[in-house]
Amino acid sequence: MKTAIDVKQLSVTLGDRQILHDINVSVPVGKITTLIGPNGCGKSTLLRSMIGYIHSPRDCVTILGKPLQSYSQNELARQMAFLPQVPNMPKDMTVEELVYCGRYPYQMWWKNTAKEDREIVDYALGITKTNHLRNQLIPFLSGGERQRVWIAMALAQQPKLLVLDEPTTYLDINHQLEIMELLKRLNDEQGLTVLMVLHELTQAVQYSHHMAIIKDGHLVTAGETKEIVSDELFRDVFSVDVQIDTFDDKQYVRVKGLVE
Repeated sequence: MKTAIDVKQLSVTLGDRQILHDINVSVPVGKITTLIGPNGCGKSTLLRSMIGYIHSPRDCVTILGKPLQSYSQNELARQMAFLPQVPNMPKDMTVEELVYCGRYPYQMWWKNTAKEDREIVDYALGITKTNHLRNQLIPFLSGGERQRVWIAMALAQQPKLLVLDEPTTYLDINHQLEIMELLKRLNDEQGLTVLMVLHELTQAVQYSHHMAIIKDGHLVTAGETKEIVSDELFRDVFSVDVQIDTFDDKQYVRVKGLVE
């Protein structure tokens, strides 16, 4: 299996608390991979450690075959785009101006990239269906529109790897599904590798090719979704009873209630 990210023996301590314990996990190229686990289990810390937002010991993390710490900031931005759970919202910037920010890693004083930048920004606005919003100020967008615009900015970086920390948080259900369908389309049509943290079990199972389950800072299991998902797993990790159905070779999970 060709991997986009490899993590070997990663442990993370913040302050006087050890958050992650000897994590070994890989993210396959061209797939959607999701980290899930109970609140406070360390999944966002793992995500941020995997992409360099939290310092990790040298050579613990490899991105696209190269040690994370050997990348310059611009080199890494041309390989990977990251959307945090709550991005800082610019108050006086239009959608188009924000999406153009994704072109910063390609700006060089000796090279005129204006034509290429325009084409890529237009592509990013088009595929996220935000072209009609290009002149709107960011604060006046709905939550779903804003999330699609942030994804457009990330796509303007032309990344091989898109990383998102709980991209559906604070969205109502129709906008959640809109974002998940967009990520699926980007993966299906562009072959974009997606790594994300999700809170919603049913969405994680439905949309992910590959999953890693975290509990109390430890990796419980990781692998292809259809191979690792079970009612016993969800009972042990999340203390819920579920019903797992398979349709068209895809799994769907329905939470029935708390474990008694």
